[in-house]
Amino acid sequence: MCETGDHDDGDTGNSADGVPCVRVEREAGEETRQQLAAAGLLDRRHDITHEGGHLHIPVTDPVAASDAGHSVVTYDAPQRETQTTPADLLDFEPSYERIGETVIIDEDDPERARELADALVASDIPAETVLDRASKVQGRERVREWTLLVGDDTEVRHREYGCEFAVDLAAVYFSPRLATERHRVTEQVSPGEQVFDMFAGVGPFAVPFAQQGATVVGTDINETAIEYLRENAERNGVTDRVTAVHGDVREVATDYEGWADRIVMNLPHSADAFLDTAVALAGAECVLHYYDIQSEDDPYGPGERAIRAAAEPDYEVTVDTRRRVRSYAPHELNVCLDVRLRRR
Repeated sequence: MCETGDHDDGDTGNSADGVPCVRVEREAGEETRQQLAAAGLLDRRHDITHEGGHLHIPVTDPVAASDAGHSVVTYDAPQRETQTTPADLLDFEPSYERIGETVIIDEDDPERARELADALVASDIPAETVLDRASKVQGRERVREWTLLVGDDTEVRHREYGCEFAVDLAAVYFSPRLATERHRVTEQVSPGEQVFDMFAGVGPFAVPFAQQGATVVGTDINETAIEYLRENAERNGVTDRVTAVHGDVREVATDYEGWADRIVMNLPHSADAFLDTAVALAGAECVLHYYDIQSEDDPYGPGERAIRAAAEPDYEVTVDTRRRVRSYAPHELNVCLDVRLRRR
């Protein structure tokens, strides 16, 4: 299994000798706090205090902090009673999402973005990296630009339903918002199935499918995504059941015609252009998970009609599930069609 536990700071309640703290000049306080947090040494159960131009930053392991070059003293740091949120430190209600200890924001105003980043770091939210979206998803590799406000790089670690994924957000497409949807599909997968993920990315479908006992082939046009897919398969102990192939799925599919018991097509906006390939991949009976973005007036009709046009009359087409995944834009929905194909 690939589940990993959170760091446990342990019980660091006040003692007669006080609380071990790193003592640092106030100007170096934030840099030092980030270093301690990154090393897993920050004691989040006590408040950081200011006295005489110095900060006292509580730590969980004074020996390790001292070995790292910090000046450690004992200090009567008060025990924290409530968690500080970014909203407590701002005069506006912030919006953000988290991937591990990376926080993603979407601010057009650089000053507001900087203010929010500082508040996130000063709050009790684990925020070792703060990224601001600088562009929409673009190009055939579906990547976006970012402004790095806090931290060293754009690679993150993300845990999802017992799996851990490494992701470079500046080099590949990844959305944590689809975790529930990915889990819904994963629960349908049975041991022994042959599954083809046509746009696999870093493996958020492929890896848990393999954990269910399926044999998975994942393809992607983005070579970096395929490198991460291989890394994530190894990270989660399923390399023997995952084949990661870099290339255009329309070319790769010639080696897997009639192979798949299940196919995932998570490429909204343009999945319909690949339906002929999906039909070629399908075995005698195959479940197709087709993702689409359409108007709320008719969110399922265009996809269903496109699937029928590609599969009939060779296959009997049955729509098992019509599912709204999330709102995408005003009056537009991201939807999924679970479709069963049976060869006639």
